Amino acid sequence: MSIKEIRSDFKEYAKDIKINLGNILTEEKSIGLSQNQIYGIALACVYTTRHEKLIEAISKDASASLSEAEIYAAKAASTIMAMNNVYYRAIHFVSDKEIAKAQSGMRMSVIGKPGISHIDFELYSLAVSAINGCGYCIESHASKVAHDGISREGVQSTLRIASVINATAQAMVIN
Repeated sequence: MSIKEIRSDFKEYAKDIKINLGNILTEEKSIGLSQNQIYGIALACVYTTRHEKLIEAISKDASASLSEAEIYAAKAASTIMAMNNVYYRAIHFVSDKEIAKAQSGMRMSVIGKPGISHIDFELYSLAVSAINGCGYCIESHASKVAHDGISREGVQSTLRIASVINATAQAMVIN
């Protein structure tokens, strides 16, 4: 199944998602990001949704642009953030602030050596954190990419890609 086929299958109630899905995967609409960053972010997000047909469609389109290292990093960002987003979101709600100050004790070496540029891996992690709803991680990754030169528009585009990919998976489930 292709992105075009997915979009054509949407019912009227998902018209906005259909249009947005067509827009987010183009550099012109995702301001401040390269085409490879757009596809890497989309791929990390689609792995996070766990929707098999959507993974297949985005992977097909993304594999034409992305290197094996970028595909690996999208998988790694989705996986490591699945752990980190739960942990840090929970830490935020624990009333004992000493727990929040303690080291997590979890291995996260892929963050230090993702196999691609750190800024791209941070963008992938930001998008996945948005889907997973971890405010602590969203703030951390948004600050890092801004510090490294990604514009506000680039951060907003990353969050927009995450939201549309997540909504697409939802629409496909209820379609």
